[in-house]
Amino acid sequence: MPQNLHQHILKDELIELKNDPSKIKYPKKLRRVSLWDEQNQQVIEIITNQFHWSPNTIGELYKSRWQVEIFFKDIKQLLHIKSFIGTSENAVMIQIWTALITILILKALKAQSKFDW
Repeated sequence: MPQNLHQHILKDELIELKNDPSKIKYPKKLRRVSLWDEQNQQVIEIITNQFHWSPNTIGELYKSRWQVEIFFKDIKQLLHIKSFIGTSENAVMIQIWTALITILILKALKAQSKFDW
C-alpha cells in the first residue's frame, strides 16, 4: 500500500479473513483503511475490496455516502415518509414533492381554520 498517506489516514492495510467459515465465504484479500474523523473525533474503519483507489478517495466516498444516508433519514423524519415506493430518481422526487405539498396544504388549512388545533 502507498506510504504517502494523507494526514487523516491512519492505516491502509491488506487483510485476509482467518476464521474458517468466513474464509470459505470470502477467500480473497481485503483492504482496511482507518481514518480520523475530525468532525466526530473518532476513528473510522472501512473494509473494502477496492484496491485501485487511494485511501483518501475511499474515505471521501464513505463520507459522501454517509451524507446521502443522513439526507434520506432527515427526509423520512421531516416529511413522515416511512419508505420510498419507487427506486428511480423520478419516483423518489415525486414522493418527496407530494409530501412537501401535503405538509404545506395542511399548514395553510391549520392557519386558516377557526378551530383551535
